[in-house]
This record gives sequence, structure tokens and C-alpha cells, in this order.
Amino acid sequence: MRISTAESQIMKALWAKSPLTAEELTATLADEQNWAEGTVKALLNRLLKKDAIAAEKDGRRFLYRPLVAQGDYVHAESQGLLDRLFDGRLAPLVSHFSQRERLSDDDIAELRRILEAHDDGR
Repeated sequence: MRISTAESQIMKALWAKSPLTAEELTATLADEQNWAEGTVKALLNRLLKKDAIAAEKDGRRFLYRPLVAQGDYVHAESQGLLDRLFDGRLAPLVSHFSQRERLSDDDIAELRRILEAHDDGR
């Protein structure tokens, strides 16, 4: 499932708290996005058509909740990135970032912890 950048903002809000109404989503995203409620509703309709979210009637309004787990979405997007740009391999991705961007001491420590945990699991 392909979720656009704008749609992902709706998903993030719903992953953080759900169910939410369109009005609540508009208010939640007001600081980051200056979207009108109509824009939010259009994005919600796109996500409904993709079966990424569900809507439940609650009186005169709808309550929206995600159908796609955040972890599943992140995994699929990450794998897609690896496949498209690095032939499905993680090491070239890390190498690319380490050559282009300075890795912080925290980043390096976290990568070491990940590798050690991976080695311990073998």
C-alpha cells in the first residue's frame, strides 16, 4: 500500500491517538499543517479507499482509526527503500549515510548496540 506524505501525517495522528473525528484531526494537525477540514476529509477518504483506516458512524460524525499497524507500515516502507536504492541490503544504506552525514556519537553507540544484540541472537 502506498501512502503519500500528506496521508502519512493523518496516519501518524491516528497511530498516536484513535479514534478521532475529522475535526479532532484538523485540530491535532493545526500546528504542523495548516489544513482546512476539507483537506483532512479528502485525505481521510483516500485512506479509506486504500483500507488503511476505518470509519465508524458516531451520531452525525465519523470516528476514524488505523487498520494498518505503524510497525507494519514502517517495515514495508523501509524495505521498499532498501529494495529500490540499495538492492535490499542494509549495509550500503548505513555506509551511504555515514559518508554523507556525520554520525553522532549516540548514533554510533546505538548501531553498536544493535549489532551486538544481533550477534548475541545468533
